[in-house]
Amino acid sequence: MKKTLFNNYLSGLRFALVSAIVLPMLVSCATSPDVLEDPHSIIPPKPDPAGYVCYRTTGNITTDGILNESDWEAAPWTDYFVDIEGDLKPAPHYKTRLKMLWDSEYLYIAAEMEEPHIWATLRQRDTVIFFDNDFEVFIDPDGDTHNYYELEVNAFGTSWDLLLIKPYRDGGPAVTCWDIKGLKVGTRVDGSINNPRDADRGWNIEIAIPFSVLRECNTGPALPGQGDQWRINFSRVEWRTVIEDGRYRKETDPSTGRPWPEYNWVWTPQGRINMHMPEMWGYLQFSGIKAGEGTEVFVPDRDLNEKWALRMVYYLQNEYFKKFGTYTSDIRMLGLGRDDFEGVNTLPVIRATGTTFECYFSNENGGRGWTIYHDGKIVNLSGK
Repeated sequence: MKKTLFNNYLSGLRFALVSAIVLPMLVSCATSPDVLEDPHSIIPPKPDPAGYVCYRTTGNITTDGILNESDWEAAPWTDYFVDIEGDLKPAPHYKTRLKMLWDSEYLYIAAEMEEPHIWATLRQRDTVIFFDNDFEVFIDPDGDTHNYYELEVNAFGTSWDLLLIKPYRDGGPAVTCWDIKGLKVGTRVDGSINNPRDADRGWNIEIAIPFSVLRECNTGPALPGQGDQWRINFSRVEWRTVIEDGRYRKETDPSTGRPWPEYNWVWTPQGRINMHMPEMWGYLQFSGIKAGEGTEVFVPDRDLNEKWALRMVYYLQNEYFKKFGTYTSDIRMLGLGRDDFEGVNTLPVIRATGTTFECYFSNENGGRGWTIYHDGKIVNLSGK
């Protein structure tokens, strides 16, 4: 009897010891954040940004949509626009291209859009212009993906200008009451507006944006200099329409009763149906050469690989936070390894708390170079 009681006592003691050691380990394993699965389904395709060399103008540019000035004739056209998702979607069925110039006062933008049926409805400034077919400009002078400008214009020349403090994904907001003081916009219609009885050829838009406004959110120099590069992109919104009772009407999807989603045709693809991803935009390179008096080679961004490596971490940290309610300092928890970082010599460093993170590359002096924060802002702390 005593032996049985003693054995039972030993069994109970072993169970208690095992419970004290093993069960907390099991609970810890069950509650520890896991590695993100399939991280590359979260990350957009790596961008291959377009570049444009913008030459100077010394003549007077009249913003009337008629590109007959000699400097416009000398300025190069971009390639034709593509779908916002790039090769994932068919090429646009109408052609769009643009060209740019600059002087000490303005950045000039001119676009040519093929369009057999030109229509517009909005005439009040700062209404939501993309409810019509429109042309859109996005500019981030210092390339930090924050504090950037958007301008939308329809065939009437009605404009909507707004300032984005942050992209919508990072909390915005859009400052819609902000205006581009001194903005000049002109359109020229090759055909007629809102007349379904004829066949139109297209419309041009010509825009002059003062540098006095563009410098407000630029941490760089007030005026661009030779070789300076800004991030920029352009979008053309095109709705599917039908002619009904002698008028244009947006074509509706029978399954929803709502208009079909608009087409988004862009200068350089975004990889997602979202223009508010400034890291995907192209590069505007300012040249000191007068249009028609020489050429300059576009210089690709030598830091693009480092910036993209940090952006990959940003995308995955956002997903990690959604899933687990915290950020991580361990790059492996994001599902990334050394082979995932193309064109960089070292892995980025992550410093995270529960509600914030920063990720950076160390420079040759041991300090920080390119750094990205939890709100998506990216800066070069080396001062270069």
